[in-house]
Order: sequence, then C-alpha cells, then structure tokens
Amino acid sequence: MKCVILLLGLCLPLTVSAVTHSLKYFYTGVSGDINFPEFTVVGLVDNSQFMYFDSNTQTATPKTEWMKREGAEYWDRQTQILIDSQQVFKKNIKMVKDRFNQSNSTGVHVNQVMYGCEWDEETGVTGGFDQHGYDGEDFISFDLKTLTWIAPKQQAVITKHKWDSNRALNEYLKNYYTQICIDWLKKYVYYGRSSLMRTVPPSVSLLQKTSSSPVTCHATGFYPSRVMVTWIKDGQELYEDVELGETLPNDDGTFQKSVHLTVNPKEWKNNQYQCLVQVSGINEVFIKDLTEDEIQTNLRKIETD
Repeated sequence: MKCVILLLGLCLPLTVSAVTHSLKYFYTGVSGDINFPEFTVVGLVDNSQFMYFDSNTQTATPKTEWMKREGAEYWDRQTQILIDSQQVFKKNIKMVKDRFNQSNSTGVHVNQVMYGCEWDEETGVTGGFDQHGYDGEDFISFDLKTLTWIAPKQQAVITKHKWDSNRALNEYLKNYYTQICIDWLKKYVYYGRSSLMRTVPPSVSLLQKTSSSPVTCHATGFYPSRVMVTWIKDGQELYEDVELGETLPNDDGTFQKSVHLTVNPKEWKNNQYQCLVQVSGINEVFIKDLTEDEIQTNLRKIETD
C-alpha cells in the first residue's frame, strides 16, 4: 500500500479506493399534510444522481447528459414501472400505519426503500442490498447470503414470514442483485465514465463559530464522493472528541463533508493539530494546520459589534 509519511512517522493511505461502483435507488412515500410529493424516486450511480421521478410530474427523467443516451422507450417504461410502484407504496404505508396503530393519525409518516448493488471493478466482487424503513427507523431488510428477511421491529415480523415463505421471489432477488443490477451498473458506468471517473480536488477550510465552539474541518467541491477527513494531533490520528458529518452533495455535482473537533484553544495552540483530506483517485493529501490564521470565524465580528 502506498502511503504518505507525516510527522512522527504516521503513515496514511495515499488514495482512497477508486474502483468500487454503486447503483442505488431511493423510494420515498409520505402520508399526511406536507408540502412534498406523495412519492419520489431518486437513482444514483457512484452517489451521483442520474434519474428522478415524483408523483407530481408522473414522469421518469434523466438527470445527467449521459443518461439521455437511453431513448424515449426506456424512459416510458421506467415511468410506467414507477407509477405502478407509487400505488404499491400507498397501500404499504397504510398497512404499516395499521401495524403501528396509527390508522387515525393525522401526522406525517414516511415509508422509504433503498436498494441496489455494488461492484468492485478491480476484484470483480459484487454485493446487493434491499432495505426498508419507516419514520426514520429500520423496518425490514434482505439478507443476500441467507436469502431471508431481517425484521428488527415486531410490526415487521408478519411481513418477514410472508416474504421468507416465497422462496421463488427471494431467488429472483438474489439473481437481480448479483446479475441484473450489476449489468445495469456496468452499463451506466460505461455511459458516464468521463463524468463518473473524473477527479476534482477539495477546497479545505477550518471553521469555528466562537472560541468555545468545536473546530470544523470543511472539505467541499470534491469529486468523487469517496473521501477521508481526519484530524491529527502531533502526527497521531484522533478518534475521541471527533464528530464525523455526512458526505453531502453540492448543486454542481461535487460533494462536501465536515468533521468537527472539540478542543480548547490552549490545547491546540500548544500542540500541532492538522486536518487531512484524501479524495478517491487523487494522489495528494490536502492538509490544513490548525492555527489562528487558518481559522475562519465570526468571533471578531461579534466582539466589535
């Protein structure tokens, strides 16, 4: 493994793995009084959106130039499939509300499904996932190794028994996630290779609201989404007092990530603290030293107001 040697002999990987591709679909159904489509579907390749559908437009549409290679027949077929899925979600959310004794609830409830597959271009190893959630918590998921369903909620046990008994369906799901889904993923990666395989270096900043607030290492504008953001003290990686944020998309197709460090000013002024950022496919580690000059803060503005 190639690495970069920092102070005190710390060895960090030079790159984050760049060969794993993923195809993910997120289905979201909502009920209740909310200013949001009743049903939405988002498709991602390597965490970049490539398609979209919602119950207001009733149309599946490409979100990248490279997906426009699929013609009208493809998008008409996807539209009809998702219109049918919308009706299934309406029935499912009603059923789950009944299971949780929420039939008369006027609040907002959310039923979500995430499914898809992964493919390691270098090793050929593949994987699949099919996960269902309700109101932000796990409801039921498919175990591809045992071809059985896992029900962490008592309300999902009925569904587990029903789906486990349908062996033919579970065998189909195995074939879908290990063959069909992978074939589509490879096709999409081929279509969008020039975009999906590009690399864009991050812009790294150190942010702090006040002198008593955590120091945030904020990396933004990078591509692809696979990134490592690490806090270092005197050459040693920190785990305590470090809070990892999610990797989030930017409007321009790049990504951002924040990692927060809780440390008092005396501590970091008397030691060497650094934030290290590594983006998949870029053979460079981006380093920010934690110093007063590097911190961007509104503290001075507050003190002079």
